[in-house]
Amino acid sequence: MPSPFPGMNPYLEGPLWSSFHAQLCAEIARQLTPAIGPRYIAMVDERLVIDTLDDISIATRVIRPGVTLAGKQRGAPAPAAVLEPPLRMATIIESEIPMHFVEIRQIANMAVVTVIEVLSPSNKDGEGRSDYLRKRRAILNSDVNLIEIDLLRGGQRLPMRDALPNDPYFALIHRASSRPVADVWPIGLRERLPVLPVPLLAPDVDAELDLQAAFTGAYDSVDYGRAIDYSQVLKLPLNELDADWVASVLSGSEAR
Repeated sequence: MPSPFPGMNPYLEGPLWSSFHAQLCAEIARQLTPAIGPRYIAMVDERLVIDTLDDISIATRVIRPGVTLAGKQRGAPAPAAVLEPPLRMATIIESEIPMHFVEIRQIANMAVVTVIEVLSPSNKDGEGRSDYLRKRRAILNSDVNLIEIDLLRGGQRLPMRDALPNDPYFALIHRASSRPVADVWPIGLRERLPVLPVPLLAPDVDAELDLQAAFTGAYDSVDYGRAIDYSQVLKLPLNELDADWVASVLSGSEAR
């Protein structure tokens, strides 16, 4: 079923994001390729980001009925006591997460002209954020254009000289010709995702990326609506106005 929301779907900001992220990058490349030919090609690439599993409850003391802890026993120790650990604690497990992005390359020499990054939670917190900021810094110090699309309310905002507006989502376009100034699209939850200009090499005019069309194509490609339980409370709460709007949208969707 189609997404009930006209723009971003906040229910994707969770476990489904990794899958959706890959689909969205593929849809962006698919949409742009005919628009930028024959001089350019849009290609999905990936890098591996180290992340840690940090949602495990740790330091749980295990006490069974009839079993006393070491140092508190009287008389002969119960044989069963040696089978029960005093503590259960989670270790740090690092995993490699594939992070997809889109590169626009000039076909003549396959040089990268523009990089399109759709941010993931690993880009916005922890060690993954540090890795992403290093890549970001390298691009911003080169002659490559950078487009950053942030459709996640959680995590830290992208670093700018001045604070970004208080909107949930953003798209930023860093043109090599106008740095350090970037073009910023603040995006509200209740808004359609924008059509973004995609810079190419001079004298070629910008291509257009219909972000909403790419989002809808990615959502429909695997029917994410079947995997979302819209009766669940969002893990990251919305402000009161947006929460009321989401409730009304879902109520209307159920009525249909």
